[in-house]
Amino acid sequence: MTKNGSNYRMQVIDGMSAVDAAAWDTLLAAQAQPTPFLRHAFLSALEQSGCVGPGTGWASSHLLLWQGDALVGAVPLYVKQHSYGEYVFDWAWADAYARNGLDYYPKLLCAVPFTPVSGTRLLARDASARQALVRALLDTAQHSEVSSLHILFPDSADMAALAGQGLEVRQGVQFHWRNDGYRDFDAFLSTLEQKKRKNIRAERRKVHEAGVRFRHLDGRRASEADWRFFTRCYRHTYREHHSTPYLNLAFFLALAEAMPDNLLLIVGERGGQPICASLLVHQPATERGEAVVYGRYWGALESIPCLHFETAYYQPQTLCIERGIALFEGGAQGEHKLWRGFLPIVTQSAHWLAHPAFADAVAQFLQRERGGIEHYVNELHEHSPFKTARI
Repeated sequence: MTKNGSNYRMQVIDGMSAVDAAAWDTLLAAQAQPTPFLRHAFLSALEQSGCVGPGTGWASSHLLLWQGDALVGAVPLYVKQHSYGEYVFDWAWADAYARNGLDYYPKLLCAVPFTPVSGTRLLARDASARQALVRALLDTAQHSEVSSLHILFPDSADMAALAGQGLEVRQGVQFHWRNDGYRDFDAFLSTLEQKKRKNIRAERRKVHEAGVRFRHLDGRRASEADWRFFTRCYRHTYREHHSTPYLNLAFFLALAEAMPDNLLLIVGERGGQPICASLLVHQPATERGEAVVYGRYWGALESIPCLHFETAYYQPQTLCIERGIALFEGGAQGEHKLWRGFLPIVTQSAHWLAHPAFADAVAQFLQRERGGIEHYVNELHEHSPFKTARI
């Protein structure tokens, strides 16, 4: 393909081992909104541990863009045989295809597996390379036996490039917590309405009176025993919810070895014995962006009232305050986060469907859905937990 006299060569690879880690990460570091989840080590750990790959419904088909011998663009891309682990739900679309005798799977997915975190998806050296990546994505989808192409949780630069090429925009809502330079957790509580403040204190008191105490571990301090315990908690909680966990011990150990400076582990103990844990991923501040903590997974071996809120929300908020971290993204969904100081944030995704009639139907649906999202977010702000409204 050619753009403004610059010759680009596209390559599709079936795993991260086929691309140089330094070249990939150099592209990532140059983006406006990089996250640790798009690092070569993170995506490689998913593949090497078997969480992504044969038998999982996730087939790596990453797209690279070259200019001569220089890697100038890259996209994490997967051929999907289902819609699990995406957090942008299109099950109804798949059902509609099936009812009309059509196959929705396989489909193409540009995303970080199991990770509903907004950030760069099109790793591009410049605007020209970003446009070339979008065209390459569409060309790949149009010439493959897939029903559709989906780019999940892209940043604003990527979203503008995708929408400019005619992809349909879908919106969703997450809840994020901002550290406004609080002195301590009580200073944060003082900004909330009295009822919300009282409820949070009551929830924390229940956990404290149950004898649970917490320790915060940086990735370099966490031992293999800590990671084995965390994995037990993670898998146990999935089983309690009658679900199958996406990740395994091999993935967490690989991540701990490759990316320790991005990992934070919160462990709760009672009587000197660990009973719960949560995993946070840390993006340090850069010249272009503030420090962020991403809440990823939590689990517990015992059932204690309000333990989830303490382990997955209040301890990470406390950690952010102590370390001066500006933003805590608490994960997908969860209106219950609103009452704990998290405010709604609109997320976006981009979609292309090959079938003209379904493409038209989905476009009309997304237009109506966006109106509903706008109304929903406005309503949430009207029920802000803060004494002074924040937007």
